[in-house]
Amino acid sequence: MDEESQLIQPQDQSCWATLPDVCLRCIFWWLGDEDRSRAALVCRKWNQMMYSADLWRYRTITFSGRPSRVHAYEFESAVWYVKKFGRYLEHLEIKFLNPYSVVLTRKFQVTMQGLLSCLGKRNNRLKSLSIQHLELDRLVWRNSIRRLFLKSLSSFLNKMGKHLGYLSLKGARLTVEQGCHILDSLSCLRKENVVSELNIEDFFSHHLAVYSSPQFNKTMATFRSLVSLTLNYNCISDELLENLCENNAGTLWSMNIKCHIHDPHGQVVWGVSWAKLARYATNLKVSFSFEKVVKYKRLARILLHEIPIRSISLRNCSFSSPDCSMKPTLTDLLPTFRHTLQKLTFEFNNNHESLDEELHLLILSCRELFSFKIWAFLDVKFVEQILKSQEEGRCALRTLKVRIYTNRYETHEEDRTLREIYRKYRRLIDSEFNYFVVAYSMM
Repeated sequence: MDEESQLIQPQDQSCWATLPDVCLRCIFWWLGDEDRSRAALVCRKWNQMMYSADLWRYRTITFSGRPSRVHAYEFESAVWYVKKFGRYLEHLEIKFLNPYSVVLTRKFQVTMQGLLSCLGKRNNRLKSLSIQHLELDRLVWRNSIRRLFLKSLSSFLNKMGKHLGYLSLKGARLTVEQGCHILDSLSCLRKENVVSELNIEDFFSHHLAVYSSPQFNKTMATFRSLVSLTLNYNCISDELLENLCENNAGTLWSMNIKCHIHDPHGQVVWGVSWAKLARYATNLKVSFSFEKVVKYKRLARILLHEIPIRSISLRNCSFSSPDCSMKPTLTDLLPTFRHTLQKLTFEFNNNHESLDEELHLLILSCRELFSFKIWAFLDVKFVEQILKSQEEGRCALRTLKVRIYTNRYETHEEDRTLREIYRKYRRLIDSEFNYFVVAYSMM
C-alpha cells in the first residue's frame, strides 16, 4: 500500500503542478473570497495566481442598511479589498440596501470616502461604475452627510472620467444643481467626456421639471460619444434632442425613457425635433416605460409618431376606472409604431373592459414584434388565439408571457384549459417560444 501511495502521489502532484495557468485562473474565477483566501495558502504558485488581474476585474460591493456584526464586516472589507486588489478593477458595482438610520448613512459615507480616495490613487483602468438606488433625498441622509458623499464622488469622477465608459447613478434622487455638478465632474478640465453609456433614471428627485433647466442642457452638451442613454421623461426637451443630434448622432443607438406619474411630463416636445434626431442618428431605437401613466391624451402627447420606438412598457395594475379605457391606446396609438415595435409589456387592471380582441389585432399588426408580456384580465382563449396565429405565420413572437387575472378564488378551470392549450401546441411552443402562461386570482 505504501509503495502504491509513493507511486500515485508524485503523479498527482505532477498533474497539479503542470496545470496551465489559464486553467487555474478559470477555476479560481468561480471561487468566492473566502475560498480564494484558502487556496492562496496551498502553495507559492497558487498564491501568485491569486494576484492575476483576470480574477479581480469585476466586483460588486454590497453594504447592508441594517446593523449587525456580520454586516459591519462589509464596510471594513470593502476598503481592504480596494487597497489590495483595486488596481485591477475594471467594472465596479456598489449597492447600499435600504438604509434606515442616520448612523448607517454616515458609516457608508465615511467608507465610500476612503474607498473612492484609495481607488482614485491606485486604479487607472476602471471602465464602468454603478452606484444605484441611493435615494439621497430621504431623511436618513442628513445634509452634511449627503454633501460629503457627493464631494467624494465628484472628486473621484473628476479623476476617473477619462477612463469611464459606463456610468449608472440610477435612483440617486438629487436636485438639478447637485446632479449637474456630479455629471460636470466627468468633463472637468476637459471640453468633453468619454462616457458612452449613461444611466440617470431617477437621478433627479421626483417633481422636478428638469427639462426647463438651462444648466442640465449645458451639462448634457458635454457628452459627445453616447451610445446608450437612460433617463426620465422629465429631462426630455427640444434643447436636449438638439444637443444629442449635434454631438451624438454618429454614435447614439439606444434611448431608454421612463415616465412616472409623479414626474412632470406635460412639456411640449415637437415631433420635428424627434424626426431630426432620428434622421441623423440612423441606428437610434427608443424604449419607453410608463409607470401609472395610462390616459390616452397623456400618452398621445408623449408617443409622437416621429419617434423610432422599439419597446413600450405600460404598468398600472392598481388603477381601475370605468372612465379610463385602454382601447384607444391599443387600437389608435400603438399601431402607429407597428413597423418598429419589437417588445410590448403591459400590466393593468382592465376589470371593467375586455381587451382580448384589441390586443390580438395589435400583435398581428406589429410584424417586428418578438416579445409580448402581459398581466391583465383576459380570457384563457386569448392565449390559444395567439398560438394559432403564430402557427399560421401571422406573427413572429419568440417570447410570450401571460398572467391571466381572474376574480374567482380558484383557478382550476383556467389551469385545466391552459394545460389543454399547451398539449395542443406543444410542438410549436417547445421549438420556438420562451413561453410562460399562468392564471392568477385577484381575490
